This record gives sequence, C-alpha cells and structure tokens, in this order.
Amino acid sequence: MRLLKAACILGHRPFRQAGLCRGRQTLNLSRHCSSGIVPNERIRNIGISAHIDSGKTTLTERILYYTGRIAQMHEVKGKDGVGAVMDSMELERQRGITIQSAATFTMWKDTNINIIDTPGHVDFTIEVERALRVLDGAVLVLCAVGGVQCQTMTVNRQMKRYGVPFLTFINKLDRSGSNPNKAVQQIRSKLNHNAAFVQIPIGIESNFKGIIDLVEERAIFFDGEYGQSVRYDDIPADFRAEAADRRQELIESVANSDDHLGEMFLEEKIPTNLEIKQAIRRATLKRLFTPVLVGSALKNKGVQPLLDAVLDYLPNPSEVQNFAILNQENTEEKSKILMSSLRDDTQPFVGLAFKLEAGRFGQLTYVRVYQGMLKKGEYIFNTRTGKKVRVQRLVRLHADLMEDVDEVYAGDICALFGIDCASGDTFASKSNDNISMESIHVPDPVISVAMKPSNKNDMDKFSKGISRFTREDPTFRVHYEVESKETIVSGMGELHLEIYAQRMEREYGCPCVMGKPKVAFRETIAKPVQ
Repeated sequence: MRLLKAACILGHRPFRQAGLCRGRQTLNLSRHCSSGIVPNERIRNIGISAHIDSGKTTLTERILYYTGRIAQMHEVKGKDGVGAVMDSMELERQRGITIQSAATFTMWKDTNINIIDTPGHVDFTIEVERALRVLDGAVLVLCAVGGVQCQTMTVNRQMKRYGVPFLTFINKLDRSGSNPNKAVQQIRSKLNHNAAFVQIPIGIESNFKGIIDLVEERAIFFDGEYGQSVRYDDIPADFRAEAADRRQELIESVANSDDHLGEMFLEEKIPTNLEIKQAIRRATLKRLFTPVLVGSALKNKGVQPLLDAVLDYLPNPSEVQNFAILNQENTEEKSKILMSSLRDDTQPFVGLAFKLEAGRFGQLTYVRVYQGMLKKGEYIFNTRTGKKVRVQRLVRLHADLMEDVDEVYAGDICALFGIDCASGDTFASKSNDNISMESIHVPDPVISVAMKPSNKNDMDKFSKGISRFTREDPTFRVHYEVESKETIVSGMGELHLEIYAQRMEREYGCPCVMGKPKVAFRETIAKPVQ
C-alpha cells in the first residue's frame, strides 16, 4: 500500500537534528491506499491515557516503530539528544513529560490507526478531555508497581463521561516490585470495572521473559535487539496450571457480561477461541468488560499483541453512535440527530474542532469528521458564529510533521489551516448548518496568580501570547483586576501556569514574573461611636 510505503520512507528520514525543534514540517504523501477509500472496518481512533510516568509516550514510540512509522526509537527524556517523536515541544523533551496531546497515524495489518498520546499530569487534563471526546476507543496504561493512581481515576471518569470503550495495558512488568495481580484487583475495586487478564506474564521483574495469550493458549516471546521478532511457542510447563486457571476466570468474567457466551457457560459447552474473542469484543464495546494486557514498553515486550488487541477489541467508527444537537429550539430537551458513519459524500459534512494550535502558517485546527466528506477548497460553516470559511489546506498529522490530503471522510481526524474558530465549534455544510456536536467538558481553574512581563516594553508581546494561549487552552483563564492593576491568570495547577510562563519567554521573547495576587483591602464602619 502506498500509504505504508510512504510511512516507511518517512521513518528513514531524520525528524530533526539533535537538540533542535524546528516547528512543523510538511510532507506530500498519498492519502489513499491502493484499494481506494479505507473502509470503517479498517480504521481505529484510539487514545493512550494514564497516570503520570506510566509509560504512555514510550509505548506510543514502540507502536510507531513496530508499525514502520519511524525507523528508530528514542528515549522520552531525550538522553540521546533527540527524544520521543510524540514529544515535539522542547519543554517536553527537557522535562520528560507530555504537555500537549499529540496526534499521529500508522498502519498495522492493513488497518489505519489514528493515535492521540495524552499528558498524564492533572494540570493538562483538558488535553485528555478533548482527546477522549473525539476518539472511539482508548488504551488505559497502568504501572505494574503503582497500579491505579489518582489520575487513573480521573481518566476513568472522563472515559465514562464520553462512553469510550477501553482496554488496559499493565506496563513496566520489568520493574522491581511489579504486581499485575494487585493492579487488576484495583481496577475492579477502585474503578468498578469487570476486568480480567487476557494475557499473563512469564515471570516478573528481572525474570520477565514474555507473555501468555490466554485466548489462543500460547506463549509469546520477543526476540531481536528491539523485540521486533515475535515468536510463538508452547506455554512453559511451570505456567500451564496458572494459565488454565486464568483462562477459566476470563471466560467466567466475560460470560457475566455477554449473553451468548453466558448461555454456553451455563450449558457447559466449551467455546472456541474465536467465540471467546468475539464475546470479549461485544462486552468491551458495551463497556461491560475490560480486557487486561501486560508487557513492558521500555523492554520491548507486549507491544505487538497490544496492537492486535486494539484491532480485535476496540470499535471502528461505524460501531460508535455519535449524535448532533438541533439548534434554534426553544424546548429544554434538545433533539438529537444520529450521525452517519458512511465514508462517502452522500451525507452532508459535519465535523468538530476539538483543539487549536498556533503554527507557522496560521492557526491549526484539529477536526474530527463525524459525517460526510470534506474536500480541500470547499466552503464550510461555523454553526456557532454562522461564518462561512474556505478550507484552504487540509492535512493529517504525525506529531510535528504534516501530510497534505485532498479529502477526508467520516471517522477521520485531520487539521485545517487558517480557520478562525474556538475549541468546541462545529463545522457543517450549508444544508446542515443548524446542528452542533456536543461540546467538550471544560473543568474550572483551581489556582490563580498574578503575571506580568519582566520588561514593561514587552507588553505587546505579552498581550499576543496571552491571547493565543487562551484560545488554545479553555482551562487557561485571564482577567485584569482593575483595583490592583494586575493581570490575573488562572489554571489547573502550578505546573500548568509555570509552563505557560516558560512558553511566553521561549516563543515570544517575553520573560514573565509570577506572584501572589494583591488583595484589595477595604474599610467599613464596625460600630457607632460618640
């Protein structure tokens, strides 16, 4: 397929020189595979979410390597001077954390997978929120040592809010103190999910050698310097009893959530591997069951079976119902319209702008297409403002690289250039301009500080930066306090505001000073006196 060949070509060229961040680069690659438009059955839109330092970005880096999207793997903290592909900001490479969600796409077994890697810090929770709003499925990454942590529970609430099916990947099984059994128990007790292993590890900590597939009843080993060669073998004798018990536990857990497998279980019929896999898929799509996979992204173990599980158990765009709300209604209960997932031009276009980002060529608007087709050069309408805009440029994203495309269809994630809008706006064709997609939940800020430029002559730069950041991030709020004559910025945490202060200096050449807001004291009459 030409797209896969292009991906391989992309993988063999350097993304940037060591230590440099040159902004977005543009590639002219083919949009279509050789067979034409990619059908829904061969598309997955997934997000990778977790608590801080659970290994999300490292896992994404391995996924891109094994699918041929990149030619080399790099460390998250950029010890080799390059850093992970998905952490394209210089601040992300220096700190070793993800600050902004990054989008990419790749191919695995003839299936197009759109991936959004999200931050783990609660300060950047809006990035997770808007990613989950537009995705069909997710991978929840847990640390085998830490298990379910505070941000894990936050992400779980966000997935529940948008009804996103997910599977769990227990990472870092090579770490000392790893306990996957404890992690699964916490998924059941803290997150209230019907979870069970579909894989178990062959050894843990320093003895972690591979995994056992409980559905197919086989052992999987990862050979080669980077684990790129997957070898299937018989289950080791020492693990056969545990594998049999875990497989029975898996069947019982799924049978509690799937009627077909439940009937077979009650009738004491032995299900085939295919029937078990189909039952897991049905239960997962209904959010009644959570498959648990295991591995170690850093040690290159368990990533390829995770990709297989994404194809086997997570939904394609046609298996998720998305609704638009009919505008201009006076009733409290708004009418909902089911979006068509057909990948053609028979239905009018509807898309949701879920993220804004300033680029060298103007504002970059991330859009999830929910219905119809959008072509380069067409006119679309912002249903909030009623403004008519022209699609001058249409791209698909790979971290800080871009691929120009001529058209996108329902189920695709793309980006538009030069479109003036706000995060959460709905775009539609003229015949459909009275509807809007349900917007993104924006949490209220929890901290406020006073911010001002170190040099009074930088006020213009400061104003430009503040204006851009408030458009990009709905959780970053700014107001001017008249009495104290201070600019007050509010956000989701100290790190959140500190990052914006550093970005102001790096991107606008405007060093800033932050401090406590002044309190305006007033005098009042306490009691009458003679």
